[in-house]
Amino acid sequence: MIHNAISHCCLAGKVSEPQWNQILEELEKCESNHLMILFRDAGCQFRALYKYHPNTEESQKLTGTGPKSISKSMIDKLYKYSSNWKQFTVLPAKNVSMSVIALTIHNHLWQVKRSV
Repeated sequence: MIHNAISHCCLAGKVSEPQWNQILEELEKCESNHLMILFRDAGCQFRALYKYHPNTEESQKLTGTGPKSISKSMIDKLYKYSSNWKQFTVLPAKNVSMSVIALTIHNHLWQVKRSV
């Protein structure tokens, strides 16, 4: 499912091929049963790929741009992927389940902290 979501929706097309190849390498190495995509916002722009640990309810980054880990309190929205429609839809839940394939984090977590 994650493979289809990324290749058909998130990183479709020739221009995204280098990033897609990097993700394929990470997918081959990863032994996790639950992977999730991090989007920048509701526009479903791919930012990173994470492996989810249900026992700690935390996600660890495999590749991409985003925090090293994502905890439950950081999650803004959860998404599922429809392989028939090749699109993501928001889930009305706040808890990660096996149907969750993507997420967004709260906007303030994207802000760059600048030193003065």
